[in-house]
Amino acid sequence: MSTLKKVLIAEDSSVIQNLTRKILQQQDYEIKSVKNGQELLKAIETENFDVILLDINMPIVNGIECAKAIRNMADPVKSQTPLIAITGNALNFTVDYFKSVGFNEYLQKPLNFDLLVDLVSKYTNV
Repeated sequence: MSTLKKVLIAEDSSVIQNLTRKILQQQDYEIKSVKNGQELLKAIETENFDVILLDINMPIVNGIECAKAIRNMADPVKSQTPLIAITGNALNFTVDYFKSVGFNEYLQKPLNFDLLVDLVSKYTNV
């Protein structure tokens, strides 16, 4: 029996967080969610995740700063965790920029939940 894949959702919008949680739980993922970057960095210190969904515009520590911090972690399991950026401001960033700070993929808001499920599946079934 395999254990559930763990997904961390870092998103300050309760609506997006709850929808994302429900959709991924239906796909048999174990979900943990946080509302800001500080909570994310605290969570990743004590737990490993198979993929992290990371809102760019979060309070306290934004998604870009979180991605850089995760990529600079000493633990290779943590530092190589797949990161998927979630943003409503994709026009302000390029795909190359997201990749340069350590994101594997990005999703634009409003979220396409079919694409979300496909991307999470891609990074958790490697």
